Amino acid sequence: MAKTGIKFMKRTALRLMALVFAGFALSGLPTPADAASRLKDIVEFEGVRDNMLVGYGLVVGLNNTGDTLKTGHFTKQSLQSMLNRMGVKPTDDGLDSKNVAAVMVTAALPAFARQGGRIDVTVSALGDSSSLLGGTLLVTPLLGADGEVYAVAQGQLAVGGFQAAGNAETVTKGVPTSGRIANGAIVEREVNFTIGNLNNVKLTLRNPDFTTARRIAQAVNAFLGTNAARPSDPTTVRIQVPNGYDGNVVGLLTDIEQLRVKPDQTAKVIIDEQSGVIVMGENVRISSVAIAQGSLTIRVTEAKQVSQPGPFAEVGTTATTDRTNVEVDEGEERRLTVLKPGVTLQELVNGLNALGIGPRDMITILQAVKASGALQADIEVM
Repeated sequence: MAKTGIKFMKRTALRLMALVFAGFALSGLPTPADAASRLKDIVEFEGVRDNMLVGYGLVVGLNNTGDTLKTGHFTKQSLQSMLNRMGVKPTDDGLDSKNVAAVMVTAALPAFARQGGRIDVTVSALGDSSSLLGGTLLVTPLLGADGEVYAVAQGQLAVGGFQAAGNAETVTKGVPTSGRIANGAIVEREVNFTIGNLNNVKLTLRNPDFTTARRIAQAVNAFLGTNAARPSDPTTVRIQVPNGYDGNVVGLLTDIEQLRVKPDQTAKVIIDEQSGVIVMGENVRISSVAIAQGSLTIRVTEAKQVSQPGPFAEVGTTATTDRTNVEVDEGEERRLTVLKPGVTLQELVNGLNALGIGPRDMITILQAVKASGALQADIEVM
């Protein structure tokens, strides 16, 4: 009897331990607060930005797929100028190569890029070259918006596309007139910007919004324990560097960029009429409205029918006659759908899908609902 009681107590203890561990496991499940975004994902920090670079150069070593020098005047002039700098003075008749192409070289100079560092570049054909496959970019200075040289590019192109042509067919995969050079440019000039000694920092929202800006300021102030952050407009939140972070702005940004903030958004419907794509925000609401959709479709089918006399008939000839079949679809099977006030996005989509409406017809319906004043959202047509 005693042994039975001990076994029962052991089983009870094991069950209690299992319940405790299950409680700990459930406590680690995502909560609604976990749906918030990190601060670093919704804002840009002042000064931490890329700078666009561009340059003009020549690609050589092409397999007869370069620019036509007779018609490409700028390519011919660039080739002559390059050869003259190297002590070669070619004649006009001697410049008849199809292995050279004029290109534009673009790159993004990352924030805080240091002299001697390397960045990727993109090379795109400028003339009538059919392919840059196998080409090599010659030394090309890359200029910033101020006209100064910030990097120099050179190297072998990596082209993802190709083109093959025959007498009756041409096959093209990707874009053979554009390629990349990984680490193809060396940084020669740095952008002077010191972030560590700033007295205040500006955070720029990627999606401007009053509510989101205020939530960011509240989250930063709660973390710092002081009213250092204040939104100045829907796009900008200014942070006065606290005393504990003097001369250590990098440490301040590192600490606050992991804060969780739930961004707010306006109710908006984005429509791309060319592709028929519709994107609706979470907060789109619709007042009470009735929707019906139908269209008149007429289908005309033409067919040839052969009429001929029977076997062994003494009279009659074989004749071909036209047969026309006309079908009219007035969309009578489509009914009127009523949407209740304050329906959500999912209910709106379900109601329109119940009518068998495609994306392009849905665009027209949404615009009509907006015109009636029942759509509580902005429509933006791309």
